[in-house]
Amino acid sequence: MKFIEIHVEGGIEFMSVLFLLLLGVIVTAVLVVKNKEDKTKANKWLKTSQEIAMFALVFGILGQFIGLLGAFQALEEVGEVSQGILAGGLKISSYTTVYGIVIFLLAKLFKIGFQFSQK
Repeated sequence: MKFIEIHVEGGIEFMSVLFLLLLGVIVTAVLVVKNKEDKTKANKWLKTSQEIAMFALVFGILGQFIGLLGAFQALEEVGEVSQGILAGGLKISSYTTVYGIVIFLLAKLFKIGFQFSQK
């Protein structure tokens, strides 16, 4: 499955915001490296990167919960649904959470790598 397909299936609103948050993590990581000689600025950008990453994680989980609430409401209205359709809906609702976790992990790996290189 292509990234664009996952982006659309996962909910364009949440996935677009998560993509912007990923760009924010990348930009702040570049600013950390650019300002590595000035420890105060580097630490400020590193903290900003970590805050963006935490927000991405929580925002991804929020996206999944909102997707699940919509799915459960549809299930309540329809009644009986096959297991395949239910599993497919659960899979799609997980895209935002996985994306948020990936952004969070990338930012944490960058932080670990940067701090390790400073010692």
